[in-house]
Amino acid sequence: MPSTAQTETRSGETAAHRRLKQLSAAWALAHRLSLCSTEVNLPRCNYRADVAASTPRVTAPNAVTAVFECKASRSDFLRDGADEKTVLAEIAALTVRVEALRRLIGQHCPDLRRGEELFPEFEAIDLRGVRHETHHRLTTALRIAQNKRLEGTKFSRLARWRCASLFYLVCEPELVAPHEVPDGWGLLIREGDELALHIAPVLHDTTPEQRIAFLERLAAAAGRDTRRGLGLLATAGGRQASPGSTLPAERSAIG
Repeated sequence: MPSTAQTETRSGETAAHRRLKQLSAAWALAHRLSLCSTEVNLPRCNYRADVAASTPRVTAPNAVTAVFECKASRSDFLRDGADEKTVLAEIAALTVRVEALRRLIGQHCPDLRRGEELFPEFEAIDLRGVRHETHHRLTTALRIAQNKRLEGTKFSRLARWRCASLFYLVCEPELVAPHEVPDGWGLLIREGDELALHIAPVLHDTTPEQRIAFLERLAAAAGRDTRRGLGLLATAGGRQASPGSTLPAERSAIG
């Protein structure tokens, strides 16, 4: 039976994850990041941040924006924590091995060539119905690595795309080791009812235009929460519902 901390709320979010978001917002407000909201669709990408915050006067030279990603379980962290450069290197190596193996199979099994090209090196090899253990193992590993690049490199991509000035990983105690923290990210760990900074983040350069775009997304999320609290979320047809009415769930971004 799941613990109370891992019990899901009505929205599908665990109580532990929601608590980390609350602590992240409190930490941001206590560290000059006074403009703050949750579940913010970030600019420059297709991801949604658990918590996003910004300093006032975002066009000022010393203004910063920040993203907080909360992880209450080990599996949740591993799902997003793959390093993009490492995954790309793995994909490149596996691709070379798969292509070399297919050439060898074509040389040793000429009956698998389709015979549609003048030169044999350009012919397609029909591997349908052929059970080759090494080929199956390598192509499976390649598909896993390609899927990991698309779906499992959120931390790495957020930093590379400069979606914010600062990035924080917010975790339960003993969830991640220091060497597992994504490059450039800070690490905040829950200690009782507060967050403690264990690793300081790297400050990324952002332009005033990028910070304004970030602030617009933050304001949109805050406005959505306000409308939800007032029962005024817009319906799919653009109409506004009266307080107490039932509305379809809003569309969510990846993240």
